[in-house]
Amino acid sequence: MSAIFDFSSLLTVLLLLICTCAYLRDLRPTMFDGGQALQPGETRLKRTGVLGFFWKMSRIGERLSPYVGASCVVMAINLLFLK
Repeated sequence: MSAIFDFSSLLTVLLLLICTCAYLRDLRPTMFDGGQALQPGETRLKRTGVLGFFWKMSRIGERLSPYVGASCVVMAINLLFLK
């Protein structure tokens, strides 16, 4: 069964995506910026498309890291012992 149709698998995929994006951004902070630089008068970069989505996932992983880590532990226990 596809991970899209099973809620538990969908949560697992989202948690892995958040953790992976946060780890990659920690290794290379400019990875998800798309090679853009701030133009005069701009206050922030426009992050759109797939790289913008990955950037948002990495921000979730950075800002909510204790909760994401606890969710990963709970999901691992669920997958290892309850399924």
